[in-house]
Amino acid sequence: MTAAKFLPFGLALIMLGLGLTLTIEDFRRILRFPKPVLVGLFAQMFVLPAAAFGLCYLFGLSTEHSVGLMILAASPGGVLANLFSHLGHGDLALNVTLTAINSVLAAVTLPLMVAFALAHFEHSDQDIGLQYRKAIEVFTIVLVPVMIGMAVRRRNPALAIKADRPIRIFSVAVLFLIIVAAITQEWQRLLDCFSQLGGAMLAFNLLSLGVGYTIPRWLKLPKNQSVAIAMEIGLHNATLALYIGLSVLGNAAYALPSAIYSIVMFFTAAAFTALTGKSREVPV
Repeated sequence: MTAAKFLPFGLALIMLGLGLTLTIEDFRRILRFPKPVLVGLFAQMFVLPAAAFGLCYLFGLSTEHSVGLMILAASPGGVLANLFSHLGHGDLALNVTLTAINSVLAAVTLPLMVAFALAHFEHSDQDIGLQYRKAIEVFTIVLVPVMIGMAVRRRNPALAIKADRPIRIFSVAVLFLIIVAAITQEWQRLLDCFSQLGGAMLAFNLLSLGVGYTIPRWLKLPKNQSVAIAMEIGLHNATLALYIGLSVLGNAAYALPSAIYSIVMFFTAAAFTALTGKSREVPV
């Protein structure tokens, strides 16, 4: 797939833009206010993969599509999570912190999820020996641009602040074009698979948003933090999941769940934002 050639560039650009917004203080915030961060990480690392695993069997997904959904479930939040969180009056500082931590952890958790999904659904361990190289590849494309962005911000804050908005806009544009290119090139295949994958991706997206919002509310976290967590774990980084499926594993079938999910999440996120944005606070 031609779009696969541009995925590393697009993902690196998005991660670079994220790095321009980060400082060491964002990570120190974890020590001062750990509860919302820990709640978000728990939902991302444990609840969502378990839910995705169940949906694979509930919807009777094929082995390749099951692998793709598990990769998507392990992917961190993306640029759109911050955008929709802002529109829904979420805690942007919490979004930045969660995105930063999840992006770093993804360098380890994604290769582990790939290994598990391949072993369980494909009943094959031939790729497990390659996971170290895959881990290095994902680590490089995810973490290095973030570190570069942080270094630029540390050395020249004015430049980082000035470049932040243009890079964000360009990153979203690149993300959109890559997804459109991937969808266009696989349009017939998407149509053929939508009847099987559409319901599963909608269910996973709604479940992610619901879990991300209700668990923090049950734990008495304020609404703005609940919205931030919901967006962070409800709007996964489809670009990263596409990259894993297309470029790392080299199988377009693994990327199809992410391609369909990238379409579905725009509508569900907009609806969720409209609902949560009506008031600053609602009863728990």
